[in-house]
Amino acid sequence: MSTAAFELPPLARFLREHIPDLQSPLSIQAFEGGQSNPTYLLSAGSQRYVLRKKPAGALLPSAHAVDREYRVMSALAGSQVPVPRMRVYCEDDSVIGTAFYVMDFVEGRILWDPRLPEVGSAAERAAMYEQINRVIAALHSVDYAACGLGDYGRAEHYIERQIGRWTKQYRASETERIEAMEQLIAWLPANIPAGEMSAIAHGDLRLDNLIFHPSEPRVLAVLDWELSTIGHPLADLAYYMMAWRLNRQEFRGFGGEDLAPLGIPSEQAFLARYCERRGLAPIAQNEWDFYLAFNMFRLAAILQGVLKRALSGNAASAQGLENGRRTRPIAEAGWRQVEQILARPR
Repeated sequence: MSTAAFELPPLARFLREHIPDLQSPLSIQAFEGGQSNPTYLLSAGSQRYVLRKKPAGALLPSAHAVDREYRVMSALAGSQVPVPRMRVYCEDDSVIGTAFYVMDFVEGRILWDPRLPEVGSAAERAAMYEQINRVIAALHSVDYAACGLGDYGRAEHYIERQIGRWTKQYRASETERIEAMEQLIAWLPANIPAGEMSAIAHGDLRLDNLIFHPSEPRVLAVLDWELSTIGHPLADLAYYMMAWRLNRQEFRGFGGEDLAPLGIPSEQAFLARYCERRGLAPIAQNEWDFYLAFNMFRLAAILQGVLKRALSGNAASAQGLENGRRTRPIAEAGWRQVEQILARPR
């Protein structure tokens, strides 16, 4: 960890006004890792909190929405979706220079490799993947209107709007022509599957956005909600399930590996368990491949933004340039999913 790039006294004064039992002294350290919103550990005596803020500098429109993160996690408190306790949101730039929020620190394991090499047995890995499946299904089952998120996003035409949004974001941060992105930008909007479904969509479901219990195969918190909205649940699920199609070199996946000895379910088994939990009919293969292609396009657009920020010297971590360079291979993987669809008999 490193120290924060802002003054501590104004933050301490603000927090004491909004967290009455805040202990002293207050100290802060920056978490390493992550490409978007800078994140810090706050220590106040025996108490620990996490601060998330917008990055400094010029930002893309609608990006780094820490206000939305705070709102959705507050709304999910008490649901079957585990989230940290929210403490306070601040939009006054005079405190630390940008908008931020503070939540409780959750002690546990953050894992990065979906093969779970740190886990001791295949049975425990299987239990952890069952937990991940449960949490995602629980999120998509939340009555978002009943928990105050009825206006959190438009339920209709989600994928169409997402393709448009990420095309614009990609164009705004484009640094070179990538033929696969051009093909995806042309093909995706003309081939969106019929039918509307809506749920709270996390928007960035990845293993490293989950905190597991220190010793049990149980998810204690889902983090990093800045891309959340009301969206299509299968598209949200497919973002997580890109791990089954992408390999380690492309983006922390296990595509092509033998998962059975590890206790990790196959792509088909994980998807079937999710559909069972939510009472959904099996998903047609072409439809599922579309959602995967869409998400690889979307991830490539996100990584292009990371690359642009890194080249501008404004990335949230030292890995920004390395991750941004994955834009092209992810886009090419996305187009490979489309080629599978095109190769099937009509």
